[in-house]
Amino acid sequence: MSSIQIERANRLKRLPSYLFARIDQMKQEAQKAGMDIISLGVGDPDLPTPDHIIEELTVSSRRPANHQYPSYKGMESFRKSCADWYGRRFGVNLDPGSEVLSLIGSKEGIAHISLAFVNPGDYTLVPDPAYPVYEIGTYFADGQVHFMPLLAERDFLPNFSDIPTDVARKAKLMFINYPNNPTAACAEMGFYDEVVEFARAHDIIVCSDIAYSEMAFDGYKPISFLNAEGAKDVGVEFHSLSKTYNMTGWRIGFAAGNAEVLSGLGSIKTNVDSGAFQAVQEAGIRAMEADQACVADMCKIYRGRRDVVLEGLKKLGLQANMPKATFYVWVKCPEGYTSSEFTAHLLKECGVVTTPGNGFGESGEGYVRMALTVSEDRLREAIVRIEKTGF
Repeated sequence: MSSIQIERANRLKRLPSYLFARIDQMKQEAQKAGMDIISLGVGDPDLPTPDHIIEELTVSSRRPANHQYPSYKGMESFRKSCADWYGRRFGVNLDPGSEVLSLIGSKEGIAHISLAFVNPGDYTLVPDPAYPVYEIGTYFADGQVHFMPLLAERDFLPNFSDIPTDVARKAKLMFINYPNNPTAACAEMGFYDEVVEFARAHDIIVCSDIAYSEMAFDGYKPISFLNAEGAKDVGVEFHSLSKTYNMTGWRIGFAAGNAEVLSGLGSIKTNVDSGAFQAVQEAGIRAMEADQACVADMCKIYRGRRDVVLEGLKKLGLQANMPKATFYVWVKCPEGYTSSEFTAHLLKECGVVTTPGNGFGESGEGYVRMALTVSEDRLREAIVRIEKTGF
């Protein structure tokens, strides 16, 4: 019996292959060939979720009420905890009833928000290089992407004056992300003031991704987009417990800010998902309300790893800026290599997995990203291996 003809929707044909899935495939192929892999590719914390969070999940998961459908908006207690956390951390006042929305990880909300506000032919403004989901979510909504280059000479901040007037007029959303993945750049208040001014002038909803705000070093404290005057008038901010508390597999996050924008995103969510598991939300409450010493300890570990990598790269003659936040190092490729060529060279010759910068966008060409998600000993070994390749 013959099979039916199966053709994917055009929106799927537009999608680039998902970067981290490709990296995982490359890593698996090398492992099958017997190579000992040191993976600095995907930004997935290797450190464990703190015990007190796991203990809360254990208790919460035994409550029968938590096994029923949750609210798509999130438990009132979870949203209040998120609002209180924002107040303590950033000094931002949020109404948990209308200005906080729970998410099944911030990736989910970022992917869905274009469905709420982008019509076919509308533009979104997306950083380049950037987390791929900003672009992909736009394509799911049949929108168009205008890329905003992030260049070293501008400290990896977009230049809004370069955006064509006709694009700005058709733009519905702008994505920003600081501390930044993949460049590890940070933004200060002056930049966020510019964002608010540009968004107001063109009626653009700002979507700030602040997943790495708590991964900071040397006394640096990243600020929130919502700290800028008028920010809640023009946008929302996405936060995740994934990186802050090493909870990537738990899938819990939230969006905060403009109530009307969150209502639109919530309308999508109520039709496509049933909310986050309540036991995970209760564990999230425990994470945000408990002593934050575990976060400080985590940052200390990542700072040590950062210093090992930067010292090693300097020895190898490879250029990289000193990250003030995130667990990424954005490394300039040696002369004669493209991003993809250097990535392939390191994997093939010494079993070190990195992420090619051009996988995050054209402006990432000439760089690779290293994630600080293995121990200091393995990082030192990676540097030794890279040195032996001679590039």
